[in-house]
Amino acid sequence: MSDTEAAGRARTPWPLVAVGVVLVAALAFAGGRFTAFGTLADATDAGTGPNAADAGFARDMQVHHAQAVEMAMIEYRATSDEELRVLSYDIATAQSGQRGEMFGWLVGWGLPQSGDPLMSWMSGADHGHADDAATTEELEAAMGMATDEELARLQSLSGAEQDCLFVELMIRHHAGAIEMTEAVVELGSVERVIDTARQMGENQTAEIDAMQDVQERLGCSG
Repeated sequence: MSDTEAAGRARTPWPLVAVGVVLVAALAFAGGRFTAFGTLADATDAGTGPNAADAGFARDMQVHHAQAVEMAMIEYRATSDEELRVLSYDIATAQSGQRGEMFGWLVGWGLPQSGDPLMSWMSGADHGHADDAATTEELEAAMGMATDEELARLQSLSGAEQDCLFVELMIRHHAGAIEMTEAVVELGSVERVIDTARQMGENQTAEIDAMQDVQERLGCSG
């Protein structure tokens, strides 16, 4: 084989790489759905079925994770920073799998995928948000989620500007998720939900630390 042929085989077109990540994320979501049923059936049989916090967490965290996957995919497709490429890939695939699992929880419990207003299940927790008059936009902001305008700006930028905005938005997003994990650990009743929430909190805390290091390395402001 010539050097030219070898180089051609070694390079994967960038659009195919992005498509591959989408497929991996989709498989992770599906895999999460199928792994949820056994543990939850066991929990229900043991008399430790879900309460409002378990169900609310499963619903709200799916919404939260969906936006994290969206932001991670924007970053993964565009960044030339290898550390952020790996991190955004990890976020997209891990959170897709977790979304699938939480979808499966609700199916296994016989509950709908949507229900009460965002964060209403957290009202009894130390970090609860019980403002019944809050708009959806205000509740999403309390969850650390990005606005449509911020997502559009992230999509429009490139290079270090995009990288810095991505880590800024994702740090805030992760901080909102950690509050939710702490609330369901306090209020939830299903062991699998509580264990998963604890692991999410630990992982996202570590990712915040990594992204803060990236901010310092890139000289991000704000």
